[in-house]
Amino acid sequence: MVSTVARFTSADEDPAKVADAMRLLTVASRQEEGFIRYIPQHLEGDPNIIVISEQYRDDAALAAHPASTHFKKHAVERLFQKMKDSNREDLNALV
Repeated sequence: MVSTVARFTSADEDPAKVADAMRLLTVASRQEEGFIRYIPQHLEGDPNIIVISEQYRDDAALAAHPASTHFKKHAVERLFQKMKDSNREDLNALV
């Protein structure tokens, strides 16, 4: 199992537009082969900071996520256009 945390700050003044794109990305991502968990959240008190906790069966499933059609449509074409900055951290389980 592999996990990652993606964090970005939205440059969009309308959090509802970001939330709509995130909702569409989440629904599609949860249908992926090898999906375990995909939870987008915004930082309490600041809806412009989005944190996505992701978990996949293996490295192949994680690699397939950004290669998917829905990722390109909802993330690359919509969400990435609304970001000021982004960061991704890959995690390893301790136990």
